Amino acid sequence: MSESMTDTMGLTHQYSTQVAADLETNLKEQERINGDIAALQQQLAALQHDHSVLVNIQQALGVTQSTKESTPSAETATVPAARQKTKSAPRSKQTARKTTAAQERTTARKSTAKSETKTSQPTLVELIRQHLTEQDEPRSAAEISTALGQAHPQRDIKTKVVRVTLEGLVARSQAQRTKQGSSVYYTAPEAETTPPAEAQPEDSAS
Repeated sequence: MSESMTDTMGLTHQYSTQVAADLETNLKEQERINGDIAALQQQLAALQHDHSVLVNIQQALGVTQSTKESTPSAETATVPAARQKTKSAPRSKQTARKTTAAQERTTARKSTAKSETKTSQPTLVELIRQHLTEQDEPRSAAEISTALGQAHPQRDIKTKVVRVTLEGLVARSQAQRTKQGSSVYYTAPEAETTPPAEAQPEDSAS
């Protein structure tokens, strides 16, 4: 009896030690995975932020997603082949497919018309550059956004997008940026030639 009790106690101790080691390993693995999840969440948040900035820049540059809008026409091109393969199908199914094909063609035409309408309008970059050249003094992004919104009420012009567009123009030397305190103002590149014009009266007076 004493030997069996000793063996039982030895096995119990061995199992307890193994379970404790497994628990410690499990906890460490949980901590590692939690750390990986936190890092991935930070990367995802950064990617989402970059995505929103890129979308704003794309909208500011007036880029139209004609590739996505032209996809219905590609799908429409495959419809006749599909109808040829299903000649033996009931008339009700063929009628439904014909109706769907007609709807897709109509959608493709509307999308093409919208794309042509968008491309015929001046882009936001062109509107901002024209507005800056018409101004005699620096303007803030909010002032430019308000003026363009009043001049083009059919377009959804946001101050944030206007600011991003202005920074892009500054980077390409197509606009100038000045700071007055905490405020930022923008002017056209030709605005540098205005100070000498103010000195003309003095020359004529002399």
